[in-house]
This record gives sequence, C-alpha cells and structure tokens, in this order.
Amino acid sequence: MSKIDYSTPVTTIDGKEQTLEKYRGQLLLIVNTASKCGFTPQFDGLEELWQEFGDQGLVILGFPCNQFGNQDPGSNDEIASFCRKNYGVTFPMHQRIDVNGSDAHPLFQQLKSGAPGLLSTKGIKWNFTKFLVAPDGTIVERYGPKTTPEQLRDHIVEHLAIAVG
Repeated sequence: MSKIDYSTPVTTIDGKEQTLEKYRGQLLLIVNTASKCGFTPQFDGLEELWQEFGDQGLVILGFPCNQFGNQDPGSNDEIASFCRKNYGVTFPMHQRIDVNGSDAHPLFQQLKSGAPGLLSTKGIKWNFTKFLVAPDGTIVERYGPKTTPEQLRDHIVEHLAIAVG
C-alpha cells in the first residue's frame, strides 16, 4: 500500500507554507473542493464530520481546484470567505491547486497513484473527490464526488477505532 510523504509542502489558504508533518498520526480526509459546483453543499457534511471527529483524530484538508468547469475561479481570499460565510467551514483549507495534469500538486500525485479510481484510472474526474489516509500515512481509499461525507461516517469511525485501539 502506498503512503503519503509527510514532507510534502502545502500552503494554507491564508498563505502559510507548511508540510503535512503536523498531521502525522491523524486520520486525514483530503478533498478537492469547488465553490460553484453541484457538490458544493458537501461542505456542510465535511464540516459536520470535522466537528464530530476532529477531537478524536480526524483532520479534513480542503484543496480548492478550478480544473473542472471553472467552478472555483475566485482568489484564495474569496474562496476562504465563501466557505466560512456560506458553510461555516473551520477545517483547514489550502490555496487553490491543480489536481490533474503536468502542474498537479505533489500531494494529489501521491494520492492518485496510491488510490486509483475506477478501472485503475489515475486522473481525478471532478470536484469533491475524497481520499482517506490512515494515521500512518497509508492511502486507504478514494471516494468519488457522489459519495457524500455522511456516507463516509462509518469508514471514519472504523479507522479512528483502529487508530485509537
């Protein structure tokens, strides 16, 4: 099984450079998001998971992406404001990135390689594709955009029980 590289640099939506190291030992749900997508209401469910399980070791990491239908064209400040105002998002959001192509962010290159999609495809097909990463960095699962955050609850509980147990 593939693992993420915790030394991978990421930039928070407010411009702070960091690595994934601060998340080592926690269950990660990594999502490519968009502000003007039919799946955008999933921000509500993601925030609910964050509120319910954040103190038990779950971290949700949002990465806005404008590669699908130009559905996140705003600046990072506009995206952050939209997420807070419309969905009360408090989980960590990051600067807008590419998830496919030659400029795909290194984290998403790792995720796509470690958890291919249907028929072993590597490319991400749309916004709100989700990846579950175990506390040891193992890329556990890839979920398509139609899989709602609520549908992930049992998977999260199962992996948090393993992490705690």
